[in-house]
Amino acid sequence: MGPKVMIVDDSLMVRQLVNRALTGAGFSVVEAQDGVDAVTKLAESPATALVVLDVNMPNMGGMEFLENIRAKNEYASLPVVMLTTEGQPQLMRRAKALGAKGWIVKPFKPDQLVAAVHKLTAS
Repeated sequence: MGPKVMIVDDSLMVRQLVNRALTGAGFSVVEAQDGVDAVTKLAESPATALVVLDVNMPNMGGMEFLENIRAKNEYASLPVVMLTTEGQPQLMRRAKALGAKGWIVKPFKPDQLVAAVHKLTAS
């Protein structure tokens, strides 16, 4: 399998769709249902190459998760692609300021997401 990608979304259907697209493209996938779950799973999966992150989730949303991981040296440069229904410019600016590398609005084209993940995980 290729690089490990974490999918963080409270929608099981979205996680399954993203998982299918990424595993079909050769990536290894870890799923998390919210930011709290993602923080735990990230600590258990230190080889994670990229995170696909929703904004609106219970317990810990995407922006709070981004703030949390950016405060830790080991995740300071971890690539993050936002995958969300949100399109407000102020949220996009905030995510970019927190180091998000991309913003894809749902509904999305799986090929577009796979291309972004390939680009950001290429070494």
